[in-house]
Order: sequence, then C-alpha cells, then structure tokens
Amino acid sequence: MKRLIIPALSIYIGISAACQQTLDILTISGRYGFPRSYDSVLTKKATEVGSMLNLVAPVKFSEHTIWYNSLNYFYFNVTNGETLPPEIANPIHIHGFLLRTGLYQKFSKGRGLQLFFAPRLMSDLNNIDGKHFQYGGMAMFEKKFRDNLTMSFGAMYNHDFFGPYLVPLINLDWQLSERWSVAGLLPVYAKINYKVNDWCTAGISHFGLVTTYYLGDPDCKGDYIERKSIDLSLFGRFRIAGNIYIEGRAGHSLGRSYTQYEADQKVDFSLPLAGFGDDREQKNIVFKDGVILDLRVVYNIPIPEDK
Repeated sequence: MKRLIIPALSIYIGISAACQQTLDILTISGRYGFPRSYDSVLTKKATEVGSMLNLVAPVKFSEHTIWYNSLNYFYFNVTNGETLPPEIANPIHIHGFLLRTGLYQKFSKGRGLQLFFAPRLMSDLNNIDGKHFQYGGMAMFEKKFRDNLTMSFGAMYNHDFFGPYLVPLINLDWQLSERWSVAGLLPVYAKINYKVNDWCTAGISHFGLVTTYYLGDPDCKGDYIERKSIDLSLFGRFRIAGNIYIEGRAGHSLGRSYTQYEADQKVDFSLPLAGFGDDREQKNIVFKDGVILDLRVVYNIPIPEDK
C-alpha cells in the first residue's frame, strides 16, 4: 500500500534550525478546519481544531559544536455530534509531546553532522503507561555548496504504533535572490518565501504529516489513531514588534484522515512511498478534506552565519 506522506513533525524543526539564518525560539499556533461531511451514513459534519506549542533551547559549546534541544506539544480535536459505538473514539482528543535532543557538529569546508534522538508521548492521555511512548532518531550530513545554498542528506527512523518507519530526507536552504528563497525538509516540508520588505514575508507552504496516538480509553481496548494530512497553504508573516511575528496561513488539506486501528494491526516495514505487509482494516469512517486556517505567534532571533 502506497504511503504519500510521512511522520516528520518530530524532526523538522531540529534539522532546519541548524541551517537557517534565523531561529524560531517559541511558536504558539492554532488551527481550524471548516466542517466537512462523511462519505457514509453519518449525516453530521466533522470539525477539526488543533493547537501547537514549540520551545527551542540550543546549547552552544563552541563555534563548531551545538547541543540542540526542543520540546513540542500539539493537540488535535475532531467533533461531529454523532453517537457512535463506545469502541470508536468519538469525539477524538489526541495529544503529542515530542522531545528532540542531540548534537550538531560543524566541520571544515561548510560540512556538518546532525544526530538527534526523538522520544514521544502520543496519547489520548487516558491511563498513561509505557505503551503510549514511541522512540525515534535522525542522522543528517550537511554540505554548504555555495554561499546561498546549503543542503543536508540523511534519514529518520521512528517506531510508530503501526510499526517501523524509515524515511530518506533532504534538507534545503536556498537563497535564490535578495527577495526569493526556498527552504524545506523534503519530501515532508517546503516553503517558498518572498520578502516583501523588512517586516513582511509571504509565499506558499507545504507540510505533510503522519502521526499515531495510543488510545488508553478502556472502551477502545488499546487501539491507535493514525492521523494524516497534507496541508497546502498561502501564508503571510508579519513583524509586529522587535523579534515577535504573526503568521497566518490559509489553504486546503489533502488526504486528511483520522483512522482507528486495533492494536495488533501493524505494518511490517514502511518507507515514504511503500508499506510492506500493510493489510490493516480501519474501524471508523473518515471525513472529507477541506479548507484550513492556521494562526501562529513566533518569537524569532537571528543566528550567526557560518564563516
């Protein structure tokens, strides 16, 4: 079974922070998905809301050695007003706590190495125990090809509730001109930026995400939720005071789903475009894609460029 999007929230910020000329120290955001119907006998519409908080705290040991740390929390909620069997999670309330910690080591000739460990607590926050935790990690080799182009190559591994997942990655930081730039962790994230002036940047944002959450509710009997979404958005980022920014996004979700599986429904091994031994059967019904809005407040600081 093909898999079009990959679980990367837990590593995106850690990778991009090492390459960009600015760093988002604190981000607080809210998300709203307009009500959408189901392709089924369910007659009411589903509404998605969410929030996210990210705090970054790198520790600089020397000009060439940085220990990177960040803590990320996010929450998703889906309500629809339907009455469903108790073994089906409804409404859906899921939480994610992600710690990213590891080494960013610079070498000569614009080279660098990034090694991160990324444990997660992914849960509905009912009856939390060791089953609600996941572990993962990432390794990337960085190369500065030109003053305006830095790339990193590597892979991420995560042990999701559906099984092991290995993802090849390319990180890109490309300053095309004084106003245009492209940055992203491909194939997960990409952002085309146009600098309007010193206080405004606009462009196009793409983000693909898969995450899984353990259901500790006794009625759900240890099932898990797999959330997918590819978000395509237009964005505008505005400096409002000092290093504080407001960023708004408006776009459309593609392939969005909150799918519930029994605990023993696993995939043998997965890559971004292929799942091996994926014979899972979903227990619930998903709703249609739709328009999404995102608003975030960001505290951003400049970081020194490589010499």
